[in-house]
Amino acid sequence: MALYEHVFIARQDLSNAQAEGLIEHFGTVLKDNGGEVVGTEYWGVKTMAYKINKNRKGHYAYMRTDAPATAVQEMERLMRLHDDVMRVMTIKVDEHDEGPSVQMQKRDERETRRERR
Repeated sequence: MALYEHVFIARQDLSNAQAEGLIEHFGTVLKDNGGEVVGTEYWGVKTMAYKINKNRKGHYAYMRTDAPATAVQEMERLMRLHDDVMRVMTIKVDEHDEGPSVQMQKRDERETRRERR
């Protein structure tokens, strides 16, 4: 099985519980098709750079999975058909990073950037 990272954006008018319920729902879809959810993160409501479907904000969610390609394709298909999900992005990775994602790390804990020239 391959390792994947998924990020999806849900509509802003959902409650936090409903947005987290979407994570669980798509995780069960993946498990039903032979995959495994390694970890999930709910990033909260964030402002987007541009409007998507007349929405300026959205609920961001992140999933780390270990699944066959057919399970990922089925989950993505259902995400694209779901009315509450606006955008989906899936990336195949060689290995999952330990600890929280960069979005969840505090600014102090992140690696320092190089100086501007």
